[in-house]
Amino acid sequence: MRIRDWDTNLKIRLLGETLMNITFWMFFPFLTIYFAEAFGKELAGLLLIFSQIFSVLANLMGGYFADRYGRKTMMVIASIGQGLSFILFAWTDSPWLSMPLLGFIFFSLAGVFGAFYWPASQAMVTDVVDEKERSGVFAIFYTSINIAVVVGPILGAIFYVRYPFEVLLVSGVVCLLLSLLLVKHTRETAPEQQHTGSDKWYTIITKQVKEYHIIFKDQTFFLFIIAGILVGVTFMQLDMLIPVYITEMIHHQKIFDFGNWSLTLTGEQVFGVVLSENGLLVALLTIIVTKWMSKYKEKNVFVISSIVYGIAMISFGLSSSVWIMLIAMGLFTFAELMTAGIQQTFVSKISPEHMRGQYFAAASLRHTIGRTIAPIAIPMSLWFGYTLTFFILGIFAFISGLIYHVMLKKAEKHVITYREAS
Repeated sequence: MRIRDWDTNLKIRLLGETLMNITFWMFFPFLTIYFAEAFGKELAGLLLIFSQIFSVLANLMGGYFADRYGRKTMMVIASIGQGLSFILFAWTDSPWLSMPLLGFIFFSLAGVFGAFYWPASQAMVTDVVDEKERSGVFAIFYTSINIAVVVGPILGAIFYVRYPFEVLLVSGVVCLLLSLLLVKHTRETAPEQQHTGSDKWYTIITKQVKEYHIIFKDQTFFLFIIAGILVGVTFMQLDMLIPVYITEMIHHQKIFDFGNWSLTLTGEQVFGVVLSENGLLVALLTIIVTKWMSKYKEKNVFVISSIVYGIAMISFGLSSSVWIMLIAMGLFTFAELMTAGIQQTFVSKISPEHMRGQYFAAASLRHTIGRTIAPIAIPMSLWFGYTLTFFILGIFAFISGLIYHVMLKKAEKHVITYREAS
């Protein structure tokens, strides 16, 4: 499906969200350093975990509100809230004020609004795109995010380091401009719902808890989340164990030596090269690999992706050679791209129309819980050593493949979905 054939809602979002993501990634990679210098590493880590808990809760609530009040409504509210939060964050790190703790509060608030935005945005794609075209559309959005991940930090290294206040301010303004685009040029896509204006706040919360309980009684969906968490623990090592491992294992390594021409890299530089490889491959190959994978059964794609993840993690622990690490990262990225488009498509297929926002929000627990568990790999490397730790992570990935196999085999035998029950 070509972009020019997309629904207007999606065209507007692709433009606005790409700009928003680029400005976000101009400063986000540097915030851990900023907070670590302001609070110390241990306290900064605890605070970031604490803020993540609020984002998880907001994500689940965002799914409920997207189904109840509409996709467009929640996306507009979220982008306005995120924009104002970034502007206030900029104010706390400005030439006139320096209050890191207050800045952290506004940063966390921006994360909460971002968590409100995501389920509504994913559900909107499902609302306006035919099932057979969804993987390709999700893949293009995924590619735009990864282009931002590549471009944003480069621009941030140039501008944010020197002008943090201005970059944060611009990011907030871009979010507000996105909200204006959504208000002016998009329409509501959520199905009509019967709302009772007399609902009390505690009634709404009770109903929300009950509906999420129903979601997790869906055995297929529950297994999907468990497998996703195990893969998530593996995938999150790109930001956790892998940089620590590379910088500790490589001090100076000669990459090539041809006569008078030679290249020697430090551990930090090698990690930069490996990370750039991941970002570049994702930006270039997401759409190609997604189209390729659409030719195969979902079961085979999910299972093989987990196996490739496992092989990649084990490969990292086998050698400190830069070339082995580049090969391992290539496998790691291929595993990532295999399921880049079909994950959201799978969620949209098993979710009833009136609960899509909540299903997408619940599905995001794969990443949030995985991100919460992933840091345990760092102390594991002290207890067991790097080789065994990477081997254990590989086993996690293999187990996720087994769970995916069971999940999709169950789905094939028992085609009982909430769509039929509704």
